[in-house]
Formats: sequence, structure tokens, C-alpha cells
Amino acid sequence: MGRPDAAALIDLVLDAGSWTSWDTAPERTGVSEEYAAELRRAEEKSGVDESVLTGEGLMKGRRVAVVVGEFRFLAGSIGRDSADRLVAAIERATRERLPLLAAPVSGGTRMQEGTPAFVQMIRISQAVAAHKAAGLPYLVYLRHPTTGGVMASWGSLGHVTVAEPGALVGFLGPRVYEALYGKAFPEGVQTSENLYAHGIIDAVVAPEEIAGILDRALGVILAPRHGITPVPSPADDSAAGTVPDVETWDAVTRSRRPDRPGVRRLLKYAASEVVPLNGTGQGEQDPGLLIALVRFGQAPCVFLGQDRRGQTADHPMGPGALREARRGMRLASELGLPLVTVIDTQGAALSPDAENGGLAGEIARSLADLVTLDAPTLCLMLGEGNGGGALALLPADRVVAAQHAWLSPLPPEGASAIVHRDLDHAPEMARKQQVRALDLHRLGIVDRIVAERPDAADEPEAFCRRVGAALEHELAALLDAGPGSPADRARRYA
Repeated sequence: MGRPDAAALIDLVLDAGSWTSWDTAPERTGVSEEYAAELRRAEEKSGVDESVLTGEGLMKGRRVAVVVGEFRFLAGSIGRDSADRLVAAIERATRERLPLLAAPVSGGTRMQEGTPAFVQMIRISQAVAAHKAAGLPYLVYLRHPTTGGVMASWGSLGHVTVAEPGALVGFLGPRVYEALYGKAFPEGVQTSENLYAHGIIDAVVAPEEIAGILDRALGVILAPRHGITPVPSPADDSAAGTVPDVETWDAVTRSRRPDRPGVRRLLKYAASEVVPLNGTGQGEQDPGLLIALVRFGQAPCVFLGQDRRGQTADHPMGPGALREARRGMRLASELGLPLVTVIDTQGAALSPDAENGGLAGEIARSLADLVTLDAPTLCLMLGEGNGGGALALLPADRVVAAQHAWLSPLPPEGASAIVHRDLDHAPEMARKQQVRALDLHRLGIVDRIVAERPDAADEPEAFCRRVGAALEHELAALLDAGPGSPADRARRYA
């Protein structure tokens, strides 16, 4: 199908017959006769009275507020009347505690009104920020084209942001660029697909699919926090003393098996809902980290998992992965969702690019953000835990570990090289450094161990389901208890 206008998009996304407009006629005060005539022609051409439509409806039975751009009205540009309409709708959605769906399409500020229109982006951004500060979801669908001040305000503030395939999406309109610089803007930059590749948006979604993905996202974001069905505690192998005392180097070796299940198989077998997100939202994407909205059973969370499949010798986990993780931390805080972090890494990148990208600073900021986060936190040690890149995701209210997971300041081989100037003492160094999950449980750093019978790689589905049950149980308890204090989180390491 072609690109839908505002009315057609509303019909696509909302349940039939559920749309109710919130709009009142624009006042059109203080406009020139020439501009008034232009506005009348825009109304006749578009069939609407302004460049945005606002209202509410049901999306798969869920009440939502909606603000939608209409490009046929003066290229979707934002003037004072359309800004007033937008702000009024956003504030009403906040008062009535409704999730807000935005579908901008615009060339930006209305040039006929100039700077007085331009500064309206401040009011709109403030209204969106207040909506998010109230703990309410703001989900954005960028359409073709979305540029200028609209892209630089309400188009770029979503908790989740997706875009129409092939859409022109960017800041500076290509026609303006060509007029200013005398050459065409490079092709392929201001496209939905390129923004996705650079971690700026979460997905590229056809209009007819948007209701499904938004409904799934809201299913996690708006899942009940309290009163969910009690989750029985799965067998706590560490408390029962039934975890075999596997030798340290054996555990390290098993954690490195290439067929060991990672975060993707964990989500496949153990999660009841997964809505993948993408990147930092600020121009970075690292395949070494998986970020998603997830439910384990009924328990919702923001999920940050170090992805063993995305980390290679050529592309180890870099500072961008930790910036992605910090985006997830902000989401958990803003949405009031628990945060689940998963440690499974051969170690962060040791390279000039990582140094230039501020790796040490990102580790420090991740530690500080996690230990002070105003949302419940749960860490899963799933496999390898090498260095600061692993430690950056450890601080949490509760820590669950797979039996053969471990945590070390360096790979044991690196510790051997420092102390003994060879690699031969790696097994000895691993033992002395107390890296095993069993050692960390004894030290009070790990709360629960999930047994491997005898190895996660030999029973991937059963193992992942056991881990999922433990996460569901822990999340349900954290949802009732709420976040711990920074002091309590730090105290377990004393």
C-alpha cells in the first residue's frame, strides 16, 4: 500500500470506530490576509484544519492517546496553532495517565511564522518530558518525511522509536542543504534504514505492522507491577548444597564452549514476550549487547544482555555497548520497570578505538548508574565474566549465577601473564582469585546458583528454562519489594 495520511494511519493503528478527536478549531489570530488564504488552501487540499490531529482511541482494546502529523497541510509544518494543539493533547494524555503514541511527519518549523513558530519546539519538548517524568510511555513512529525541528524535538524523545520503511528522516532537509552548500546531500544517510544501522531508532516497521509492535511494547511497559500471580521459588541449588564442586578451571573451560547457550537462546526458551530495541538512540550500536523489553512469565523488565554471538575477536564489546546499557538503565528508571543485566563476555575491547571512545569512563558511569538506579535490579551471571566490561553490569539488588559462570579482573591467562610472565599458571590463578560462582556465593556476592546438569551446553533448553524460572521468581519479589538503596547494593561487596 502507499504511504498513509493521518486519517488512514489512525484507521490502521486503532480499533475500528474507537477514534475520538480532541481537536478544537484553530484561532488563527494575528495572521496576514496572504497567510490566511494559504491556510484556507491547505485546509481544502488536505481535508483537515491543521498539520496535526490529536485524540484518543483503542489499540487492540487498550486506551491510548494519539498525535499524528498530516503532511498535506503545509508539509506538516508546525506553527503556533499546531503547537498549541500538540501541547494540549500531550498534557491531557499526562493528566489522564494514558500512553502516548506519536506519528510525526513534517518538514519542520512553519516558515510563514518564522521564529515565533520555531521556539514552540521548546514547549512541545517540555510537555513530552513531563509526560515521561510521570512514568508514562511515549512511543514514536517516524514517517516520510520527518525533518527539522520536529525531528529535533518530539520526533526524537520516544522511549521506543520506530520508522516507516524508506522514509526520509533527519535534521537538515536535503533541499535546504543543496541550497546552502551548492551540492546534493549524500544519498542513503537520512533514511530509516541508515538510522537503524547506526542505533538511532529501534526498528523499521511497515504501517500495517505498527499496531502489533506498539501493542507488544505496551504489554511489557504497562504490565502489572503488583498483584501478579505468585511465582513459586524454583529449587535453589546453592541453598540446598546440591551444586557439584566442579574444579575452577573446569568451570572456566565449560563456560567457553562455543555451543553454550547465550542470551538469545535464554530469551527464546524462557521469555514470554520480547520486544527488541536497538542502539543508544544517539548514533551507536554494538552487537555485543542485546537490549529489549521482556517479560518472564508475567514479570516485566528492561533486559540488557551481553551477547556472546555478537562479540568476536575482530569486534569485541566496545564502549558503545555500555552506552547502550546506560540507555536501558534510563528506560528502566523512566518507566518504573525492573532492570535485568546479563554478564557473558570475553572482555571489553582493548584497543585504541576503545580508549578513544572512553571505555574506562563508560565502565565507571555504568557502575555508578547501576548502583544508584531508582528501579529494582537483577543481575544474571550467565557465562564468562572478564574484566571491567563484565563488572559494569554486576551491581544489583539480587544476583543469580549459572553454575559455571565466573567473574575475574582479567582472563586467568592475563593474570598468569602478569604474575608469572607465562600463561601456564592460568588454572592456578583462577583458583586463587576465587572467580567461580560457588566462590562468589560463599562471599555473599551471588544470591542464587542455577545448576548445570552437567553442563548448560548439553541441555540448553532445560537449562534456559530453569534460569528463566529463577529470573521470574526474583523479578516478582523485586517488583513487590522495590529498589534497594545504593548503600545496600554496595554493602554486599564489603
